[in-house]
Amino acid sequence: MNIYFAGSIRGGRVDAHLYKEIIDYLKNKGHSVLTEHVGDISLNELELGRDRDSLIYNQDIGFMKRSDILIAECTTPSLGVGYELAFAEKLNIPCFIFYNKDRTELSAMLSGDEYFKLYPYKDKETIFKELKNILNEYSRKN
Repeated sequence: MNIYFAGSIRGGRVDAHLYKEIIDYLKNKGHSVLTEHVGDISLNELELGRDRDSLIYNQDIGFMKRSDILIAECTTPSLGVGYELAFAEKLNIPCFIFYNKDRTELSAMLSGDEYFKLYPYKDKETIFKELKNILNEYSRKN
């Protein structure tokens, strides 16, 4: 299964270690994470440069079009992740949103949209338990 993982880059890298753990978990379960660079701990939100923005956009849209599902970690607010979620909805890609309920309040545009499946959590164990259920369900469908 091809998975598009969405997490904040320019919005802040506070959760980069968590992104890496989630991506590693997905890959260890035998899935292809098309956006595994999001979990690169050394990735700096400013180092990419605006001159590459159209390349990044086209690459990520291409990845999304090849994805079976989208998993987003939305604790750190990100305009890009919001855009990716809306685009995935337009493409009818199932979307799963994780967020630490002690650290953030989701935008009503996400929490109010019944298309998105929301997974508030307090600890990482909850994330991986829910990911296991999601992967089991969607692996059978593909």
